[in-house]
Amino acid sequence: MDQPIDLDSIDTVLATARSVRRNLDFERAIEPAVLHDCIDLAAQAPTGAVNGESWRFLVVTDAEPKARLAALYGSILEEFAASRGVALKPAHRHLVERLPHIPAMIFVCIDAPPPPDEVGTQIGYYGSVLPAAWSLMLALRARRIGATWTSLLASQQSAVREILGMPEETTHLVMLPVGYMKGARLKRADRLPAEQITFWQRWGNPPERQ
Repeated sequence: MDQPIDLDSIDTVLATARSVRRNLDFERAIEPAVLHDCIDLAAQAPTGAVNGESWRFLVVTDAEPKARLAALYGSILEEFAASRGVALKPAHRHLVERLPHIPAMIFVCIDAPPPPDEVGTQIGYYGSVLPAAWSLMLALRARRIGATWTSLLASQQSAVREILGMPEETTHLVMLPVGYMKGARLKRADRLPAEQITFWQRWGNPPERQ
């Protein structure tokens, strides 16, 4: 029989898994065993049959590659904001400034080249890895380790491969900068309720009975 599940604890983790850019302990290293425990849980995520368990995780803690990756991330973010004519939010600027000093960067990768530009194939490709990245973020959150979901570096595959020595056929999808939380107070976000974003049987239909 399944063991009883503490729904309150699980619901709390799910409802408060925010991106944490501030209130991190930049002086405290994260123990490799703790990260391995979180990755073990991430590897339990569902995966499509096409790629199997082709996810790979790369943890970066050395100062030199972190500095190079942080500079690359900052330049991409500046170009992204300029192209849209918007100013960077203070939280994003804070992340860029502190990114070289983050205790660890975790790259979630797939050990297979990207598929052709076809929706169904792409869904199978990315959908076989992204659940593992989300499970990793939840496992970190449960251990009071803050993370930020970032994907900007995915636009610079070759540059990141060169910095980290990744093989050509490996694709990195998500980078999580992580550190133990230090005074961060995470709470539920202000989101629309399920009744306003859920349809039944056909698009636009409310449930038949309340």
